[in-house]
Amino acid sequence: MFDKIKTKTTNIIRKMGSGIVHSIDPAHTFHSNHYLRHTARRLEHLASLRIPVEGMSVLEVGAGIGDHSNYYIDRGCRITITEARTKNLDYLRRRYPNCHVQFLDLDSPSHIEGSPFDVVHCYGLLYHLSKPQKALSFLSQNTNKVLFLETCVSYGENEEINLTEEHQSNPTQAYSGTGCRPTRAWLYRELQNLFEYVYLPATQPWHEEFPLDWSTIPERHEANLQRAIFIASRERLENDKLTPSLVLQQTRHE
Repeated sequence: MFDKIKTKTTNIIRKMGSGIVHSIDPAHTFHSNHYLRHTARRLEHLASLRIPVEGMSVLEVGAGIGDHSNYYIDRGCRITITEARTKNLDYLRRRYPNCHVQFLDLDSPSHIEGSPFDVVHCYGLLYHLSKPQKALSFLSQNTNKVLFLETCVSYGENEEINLTEEHQSNPTQAYSGTGCRPTRAWLYRELQNLFEYVYLPATQPWHEEFPLDWSTIPERHEANLQRAIFIASRERLENDKLTPSLVLQQTRHE
């Protein structure tokens, strides 16, 4: 009887231990079905914009565990991958031993070796920051050609940052515990102050968090979050996939 109880107890502890390991393994979080789908939809949309990056130098910020990194590696880019969380950095160094991986907290940014970069990739990070204006300024200083920016935003025509609390213990949330949900109007104006040209894609990814109609009542948006994409450039981009205005209507890409 005692042996049976001991065996059952041991199995429970092992299961609990396995659960704890999974909970602190970055891949367990970032490779959930939700995140894998979200990553796929964003990267296929980025590719649809047909903005050439082949062979360029790239700075990726807020990389998580690097699921966007291969987009540039596969195109022969020289990429520097940055992240703030120690566990993510350890994972990145194991996953990409031939890439430069560096700590970077965009709420308190430090110098990045190799700067400036032809391309800066900032997808899914800005809304986890408490100082988005400071972060955008830093990204601009490190961008030689083009910035790809994707972030959660708030509905509204006013220029607002809208700070919000996030769970600091969650590896996918704000490193500082404070994030933001800026309006598109605020982002558009800030980017115009920092870059010569600012564009929005005429299209959005095939994902419910990316609205197509920004003039509708927010309550009609089915997803809990709403996201927007901006392309900021040092040179004029002749690209029919992009528009230089803060459009209210977008479509899904081909």
